[in-house]
Amino acid sequence: MSDEQLAAAHRALRAGGDVQFDMVPAPGRPPPPAWLKALGEWLEWALAPVGRFLRWIASFMPDAPYARIFLWTMIAALAALLIWMVVDRIRHGVWRLPRWRRRVAASIAVDEDDWTPDAAPARAWLEEADALAGQGRYAEAVHHLLLRSVEDMARRRPQIVRPALTSRDLARAKGIPPAPRRLFAEIAAVVERSLFGGRAIDAREWDRCRHAYADFAQTRSWAA
Repeated sequence: MSDEQLAAAHRALRAGGDVQFDMVPAPGRPPPPAWLKALGEWLEWALAPVGRFLRWIASFMPDAPYARIFLWTMIAALAALLIWMVVDRIRHGVWRLPRWRRRVAASIAVDEDDWTPDAAPARAWLEEADALAGQGRYAEAVHHLLLRSVEDMARRRPQIVRPALTSRDLARAKGIPPAPRRLFAEIAAVVERSLFGGRAIDAREWDRCRHAYADFAQTRSWAA
């Protein structure tokens, strides 16, 4: 191909418009909306004290990078623990240590004499259950005793009783003395058969559960 033919082919290629020969700058990014810009400015203003506080803490740290990483990790862990305790305080109304610490505390053996439910509430709850049983509503009466037993446990062992636990979990809880735990398990088993097994509770089972609850709530100051 001669130079003239090559030049003609080049002119035809440029005239076709299929190939871009001139570099066109990319279109600029559109500016953010006004509300987003205002939000960013507000966050910058609100977090400025936090940034100054962190810079103040960093001024006391050594220059070694590994030491700074370790110290910042410890600070973050303490902050997370504080946040957890505040959230747990709002949810449950009491200051408590993390769950793993509560499990260790719950595993400590408990003396039988330390299990002392209040006699007066237990007597009132038993009278309420007797009233239901007097109407032949044995299932409701036994269920009433089960709920009151859980309330009793919650007052005496608040570190053990939590909303997520079932009656089976409470019947196996190690922080409750063996005797009350066994009596509670007896009542819970009858309620479970009634609610989930569809089995009616008769007067004989009610009487057995009533005696179990009376023994469960018995204390040194209990007067029959």
